Amino acid sequence: MAYGGEPESASAADPDPDPAPPGSPAPPGELSSRGNLAPPGELSSRGEAATLLGAISAVRRTARRAVRHAWRSEPLPPAQGELLRLIASRPGISVADAAQELRLAPNTVSTLVGRLAEQDLLSRERAQPDGRSVRLAVTKKARQRIAEWQDLRAQLASRALAELAPADRRALADAVPAMLRLAERMEAR
Repeated sequence: MAYGGEPESASAADPDPDPAPPGSPAPPGELSSRGNLAPPGELSSRGEAATLLGAISAVRRTARRAVRHAWRSEPLPPAQGELLRLIASRPGISVADAAQELRLAPNTVSTLVGRLAEQDLLSRERAQPDGRSVRLAVTKKARQRIAEWQDLRAQLASRALAELAPADRRALADAVPAMLRLAERMEAR
């Protein structure tokens, strides 16, 4: 199976075995999905970006599935896991700041906080001096869970990397600084 869940071989009924993902740009000189003709340079840049982001998504999705499959207890829904990791990295963060950081509505984050607190994965304390806002922190149980998840994820990724050719491992390692710079520039926009 390919990462998208489709068989890797094309069927006779499918004349294009590797169709472009929805929303990806048309080749230079062709109409885009919106019907407008974009300059060739812009299309190649968009296509490059779409390919890169598609590959990143495939790795993230596949890694998450592999860890969920190997995980011995019930995994958290992705939104809860993302919030828990944020709170672990920024103890004392407020609900409003967490919502802004995750680009979610504050009421959505409040709901997630309630669900995580019910599982004894985070604590809420009234902020001083006004006492109106709440500061969030992960519990010991949550820190242990995060560490176990990260260890399992690293172990599974390490095994997969070991199966790659040395040139592929080098290419991936060499790409990390550029990918981090790309993330910074995208965040700044």
